[in-house]
Amino acid sequence: MIKKILLIACIAFGSITMVAQTTVTGTVKDAKTGETLPGANIKVENKAVGTTTDFDGNFVLKVTDNPTFTLEISVIGYKMEKVQITKNNQKIAISLTENETSLDEIVVSASRTPERIMESPVTVERLDARAIKNSSAPSFYDGLENLKGVDVNTNSLTFKSVNTRGFATFANTRFMQLVDGMDNSSPALNFAIGNLLGMSELDVNTVELLPGASSALYGANAFNGIMFMTSRSPFNDQGISFSYKQGLTSQAAAGDNNFYDVSIRMAHAFSNKLAAKATLSYLKGTEWFATDYRNTVDGKYAVGDRSLNDFDGLNTYGDEVAISLGGAIGRVSRTGYKEVDLMKDYEAKSVKLNTALHYRPFGDDRLELIFNSKFGVGNTIYQGANRYNISDFYLAQQKLELKGKNFFVRGYVTTEDAGNSYDSRFAAININRKWKSDQDWFGQYAAAYLGGIPNVPASNHAAARAVADSGRLIPGSPGFQSAFNDVTSDPNLVTGAKFQDKTKLYHGDVNYNFQEVIEWAEFQVGGSYRRYSLNSNGSIFTDYDGPIDYDEYGVYTQMQRKFLEEDRLKFTASLRYDKAQNFDGNFSPRVSLAYAGGENKNDNFRASFQTGFRNPTTQDQYIGLDAGSAILVGSAPDNLDRYTSSPLNVSTEGQPITGGPTTTLSGRLAYENSFSATSVQNGAPTASNVPLVKPEKVTAYDLGYRGLVHVGESRITVDVNGYYNSYEDFIAVKNVLVPFYGKVGDNSLSLLALKNGDFKAFQAYSNSSADVSSYGASIGLNTKILSDFDLGVSYTYAKFDFDQATDPDFEAGFNTPEHKFKIQFGNTNLFKNFGFNINARWQDEYIWESSFLDATIASRTMLDAQINYSVPSIKSVFKIGGANLGGKEYFSAPGVGAVGSQYYVSWTINN
Repeated sequence: MIKKILLIACIAFGSITMVAQTTVTGTVKDAKTGETLPGANIKVENKAVGTTTDFDGNFVLKVTDNPTFTLEISVIGYKMEKVQITKNNQKIAISLTENETSLDEIVVSASRTPERIMESPVTVERLDARAIKNSSAPSFYDGLENLKGVDVNTNSLTFKSVNTRGFATFANTRFMQLVDGMDNSSPALNFAIGNLLGMSELDVNTVELLPGASSALYGANAFNGIMFMTSRSPFNDQGISFSYKQGLTSQAAAGDNNFYDVSIRMAHAFSNKLAAKATLSYLKGTEWFATDYRNTVDGKYAVGDRSLNDFDGLNTYGDEVAISLGGAIGRVSRTGYKEVDLMKDYEAKSVKLNTALHYRPFGDDRLELIFNSKFGVGNTIYQGANRYNISDFYLAQQKLELKGKNFFVRGYVTTEDAGNSYDSRFAAININRKWKSDQDWFGQYAAAYLGGIPNVPASNHAAARAVADSGRLIPGSPGFQSAFNDVTSDPNLVTGAKFQDKTKLYHGDVNYNFQEVIEWAEFQVGGSYRRYSLNSNGSIFTDYDGPIDYDEYGVYTQMQRKFLEEDRLKFTASLRYDKAQNFDGNFSPRVSLAYAGGENKNDNFRASFQTGFRNPTTQDQYIGLDAGSAILVGSAPDNLDRYTSSPLNVSTEGQPITGGPTTTLSGRLAYENSFSATSVQNGAPTASNVPLVKPEKVTAYDLGYRGLVHVGESRITVDVNGYYNSYEDFIAVKNVLVPFYGKVGDNSLSLLALKNGDFKAFQAYSNSSADVSSYGASIGLNTKILSDFDLGVSYTYAKFDFDQATDPDFEAGFNTPEHKFKIQFGNTNLFKNFGFNINARWQDEYIWESSFLDATIASRTMLDAQINYSVPSIKSVFKIGGANLGGKEYFSAPGVGAVGSQYYVSWTINN
């Protein structure tokens, strides 16, 4: 592999040193206002060669083409202009006319090469610096929710999950996020970090989002969509920029709390060869409190009143510890603690530092060497199988990249440290055990209920609980705080709640475009290599005896060819092969056609077929974690015998059979000696027969139209698409019950264990045999009304089907509303230097399925708005805005904090 990379680099060096060079400089302005336009795209016609204007609207472009050739100048919201370059060192001044259409934007994500968004073979959503300025959301990351077909699920104030086309979770392992080419996800915890430790808003150049399968070019995790965040170059965007944002969050449970978000960006080009930049961001606020204390039964909300003896509150933890105390008493759970008493202070915090050094040996962008170093530390709340207090979580990434006009070679390493993070459920469980063991607590409860304690009424659950709770640590007391500190600093889940994680990820990418060598079509080849080194000291994975290392790699090729007059028809074919250490290899082909009709090629019809796949995650393969309500065990072949549970309580009926009050279980039992949870619930227990997990696959069909429609004097940009996805071997968690004694299917002991409550729920990672498919469509309309007012409307439909009868234990976890409407209305220049924007969103109710809880999420309507005022003399923008202005709180998922309103004022200086 190294030899191949060096060969490609040598070819690139050779090609660029043997050709001439043409320099073009210029300025791009708004034709109406005369203001310069930062971030405008300057591109050589029909080639993947170009640059962008700096903050002052200036650009310098050095190319290998000899005059005469044509430049295309474009920026979102303006008509594209073409300029013919007839001589070297030509200086041009371009005035762009604002337009209702964004069809001339340049994107690179869809095909790994610059192309007009109009000509993209797949659906693309885009956000850039201009859109961020006009966003009504509190941050650019929140503003992604206003894009067509995009869902943003709020886990907490600083932890949000982006998703497209269904099957959403907070971890969201089917959707990839890349920041300057680096995977923005936790390699151990398997959640996309989002913007908790991501990119500073001041440094955002573009955000491009591709809904749907993208495995053909981007590999395993680009299964349901991919998002690219690219930062600003210190060569093109120099100077010092500063942003200060302050406001408050308002929630019934938490009250009104201040938040602060401060960022600074410094960039300087020391010469035309060397440039550097650094960004520093700090955010502090208060998380949304989670205060849903309703009782749950079998993972669902209780219907009606429940007796207190088996209470299991949603945001109450520790009450998951329960056993059967015999027929007269029934099943009893320990008294739990509320989540608000188990969080240190609900502090939301993020500190991000990003530095980069750029070197151009030839003084232009024909060749560039980049060293990028990112560090971040933060606090947030994450909900997976349990609710986790992510405290002092640390992530670092270092990247070295060499790129030219036709190639790039990059490698990076991601290192994370869980810091002082802990599991709130186990914090409650083990605080309880600090002051009284489970055996003593249940023994006292049983004795009191059966009349064995003087002056305590028999057959009274409340009285029995009061006896068992004698000596209970009260939240806020010194004793509780001492136990809390001990438990949250102890990584042994038998006695503590802290989870350790120092996992590393090593990744390399290479890509070469043969456009300078082959003229009749554009060919690309590339590949990637990734190695995981899991290191949780047994607190998450079964790495008790040292790190677990495994790797995966992939190679791909793509061909693009244009046909017909004026290159109106574009054909794209891609093929990728990926292989992971524990699984067979997979091929991912993609074929697409895009036709540009109309006089100005402003009517684009596109169709694509592709297959994608997703490798099981690190947790799917190597997790070994007792989450309280269930034990999670990964199904890599070498993982089944690594996990052994902590001692589990056996009922009073079961003890004579087992010979003691506790027992332990191995992970293998979940796959080889367990009952299907659904069959037990239905009263006909049968063996689960869970196969080991393997990669899942999708076959995707996509049709779309993107164009400009004239209705009277109005011009309307239309973007409509429809898709159908068919899944094979859908990765699913199977809920199974492992009996403490007996062999499932062979004797009555295992059935007796079920009757006595002597079993433990496991979540086994496997694949569903059900036929799963999803389909949907979206349409977006954008135009100008009343001369200068922007109006955008979008609708998204999403649905899935599967045959539950073929796999009763399978939960699809589609977790996506069937219908969504979004409306945007604003004016960037209502009067001189003053603009406003309003965003409204509605979505209907839907079912959320997860290992935490299954429940219905209510429909909701949200309104965001902002006004902004620019002061060009000090290069400043002042903004006042708010999110969820209606004030009606909503839940993104069961168990999370209700999202309230957020209000802010900001001052941004772009120098």
